[in-house]
Formats: sequence, structure tokens, C-alpha cells
Amino acid sequence: MATGKDRSRMIATEGGHRVTPAELFFDLVFVYAITQVTALMAADPTPLRLVGAMVVLALLWWCWCCFAWLGNVVRADTGAMFIVLVAVMAVVLVVSLTVPEVYDDAPGGLSAPLVFVLCYGAVRILHLVSYWVASPGDEALHVTLRRTALLSVAPPFVLLLVGSALTGVAQVLVWLGAVVIDYGGIYITGASGWRVASPGHFAERHGLIVIIALGESIVAIGVGVSGLPISTPILAGAATGLLVVAGLWRLYFRQVTETAEHRLSTLQGDDRTRLARDVYTFLHLPLVAGIVLTALGMKKVLHQVADSEHYDLSEPLHGVEAWALTGGVGVFLLAAAAILLRTGGRRSLILNLGGLGCLAAGAVVVLLPALLALALLAVAVTGMVVLYSRKSGAAEAGAA
Repeated sequence: MATGKDRSRMIATEGGHRVTPAELFFDLVFVYAITQVTALMAADPTPLRLVGAMVVLALLWWCWCCFAWLGNVVRADTGAMFIVLVAVMAVVLVVSLTVPEVYDDAPGGLSAPLVFVLCYGAVRILHLVSYWVASPGDEALHVTLRRTALLSVAPPFVLLLVGSALTGVAQVLVWLGAVVIDYGGIYITGASGWRVASPGHFAERHGLIVIIALGESIVAIGVGVSGLPISTPILAGAATGLLVVAGLWRLYFRQVTETAEHRLSTLQGDDRTRLARDVYTFLHLPLVAGIVLTALGMKKVLHQVADSEHYDLSEPLHGVEAWALTGGVGVFLLAAAAILLRTGGRRSLILNLGGLGCLAAGAVVVLLPALLALALLAVAVTGMVVLYSRKSGAAEAGAA
């Protein structure tokens, strides 16, 4: 148990450390942030806005990942660290409030793109300073922190500031360049200095953010029908959408995360850090992005089947929203396949073919009634879950 003195400073974690209530509290602000990204795409469903929303999601993901790593080596429920978490929550809440206006700043008031960038920079600085304070005698980490500040924080921040003064394609491209430099800088700085003290905690933290994304997709179903009278098509669409979400949950928590956590726990030192970086920091981003994209498609499907005054049940989805419905699942499946490949060298034919098929299925979705397209997607996801589970079970039985 921590003493009064311990509660005023940062306390290192131990090998069996698990997620604390303070970290669950921290995640609450990201529930709103992810919802705002879906709303950003729904307000202007164009290819440019979709790319722009994914850029915003990548920046928000970086804000979350920074403190998932820090919370693995420093207890989040101690006084100093909890104060930092609350401060970051306040900043990320401001970031989330600006998301709807980052590409279409409303007249009057503060500049939303500039506030977004300044708050993002504040989160990155708080992360580096907290790591430095938490590890006063770790020279290897201090070297890595300096390199991270020079390669992965400062240059992208300058580009983000430049982009905040631009609009349209120019702003999206400049911000996209900042994200590429940011992520590339982390890869270049290497694994030395960073560490994963508790593989179980690290896997659990990322599992929780996946649940948050899945929960947001369920919220999107409700938002799509809000203010409209309940009907049989709404009930059918809601149940079908939930089946899609349940299938993605099953694939991740029964096939992906168990393999990744087991592999992470078998490694030590920089090898563990590299795997954690590749599998969780990098490859979990497209996993979450796929869920967010699917949420956009399901939200539009439910809105169309609910709004009988403006849409017929035979009306298909159109444009970006049609692709997002199945394409989001495709991105999720390919990310899951990449995680399995990185963790165990296993190539999943089912996940790869399913992912590519879902990416291409947007061309078919625009020809089908929206509710039928959602139903077929649910059947496809359920089928992949069954096939992959049987194949994995047979492989385990053969190994035994």
C-alpha cells in the first residue's frame, strides 16, 4: 500500500501491474473524442474529409498511446501521476471540442485548428516531461526522450501549426505529412530506453480502447435513429449492426489479443519494446480506424431505414459512406492479420481474403438496399468468425 509520501510522487509499477481505475477514468475523455471523429466524417462524407478525419484520429491515438506507455511504468493512481492524467484529460477534452471545426472553422471565437494543434502539442510535452521526471536516473531513456522531442515532436508540431493556417486539401496534406513524420520519428528513435514493465497491463489497456471504439459504433447506431419513430426496419438494422460489432469483438478478444499478449510476455528488453511498438502502437491504429469507419457506415444505414419520409427501404448507401460500411471491416481484418503475422509469423488466409473482399465490397454496396448490405456484412463477419475459430481450434489440436 502506498504511504502518504508515496502518494505525492510517481511510483514505478511492478511486473504484475494491471489497469487501474484512474486509467479507466482517463479513457472516458477518449470516448467523446472518437465520437467526434465519426461526427466529423458524417458532416461532410467526402474522400477528402475521410482522409482528414483519419489524420485527426491518428493524432488523438498518439495522445492516448503516450500515456498508455507511461502508465505501464508509473502507477496512474498515485498523486503526481493522477494530477498529470487529469490535466491531460482537460486538454484532450478541449481537443475533442474543436474536432468538428478543424477543417471548417466557424466564424467568431477562437481558431479551432490552432487550438487543436496547441493542445496536441501540450499533451506531447506533458508526456515527455512526465517520463523524464519519473525516471531521473535512466540516462538511456533521457537520450531517447531528447531524440523523440527533436525528431517526432518538434518537426510535426511546426507542420501542424502551418497547416492550421491553411484550408482544404492543403491543410489535410500538411497535417498528413506531420503524422507521417511523427510516426516515422518514433520508429527511427528505436526501442532503447522505452520499456514495457507489465505485458498484461499493456495488452489490457489496448483491449479497453478497442472496446471503447466498439462501443462508439453502437452509439452511432443510436445516433442514426435519434428523433425518429421506432419501426421494424430500425429494430432489424440495430440488431444486425450489433451482430457485426459482436463479430469484430469475437475476432479481436478471442483470436488476436490472446496471441499478442502471450508473445509479448515471452520477450524481454528491447525485443519486447519493439513488439509492443509495432503491434500495439502502430497496428492497433488501423484496427481502431476500421471500427470508426464501420460506425460511420452503420450510422448512415440506420438513419436511412429510420427516415421513411426521405428514404425508401430500397435506397442504397452512396459514396464514402457505402465504402466505409464494409471497408472499415476490411481495414480491421487486415490489421488483425498483420498483428498475427507480427506476433507469431502466422499468415491468416481467412482474415486477409476477408479483409480484401470487404475493401472491394463498396462497389457492391452502392447497388444494394442499405439494410440488405448491412445484413450481408453481418453474415460475412459471422462466417469469418466461425471459419477462423474452427481453423484455430484444429491447429491447436494438431499442435497438442
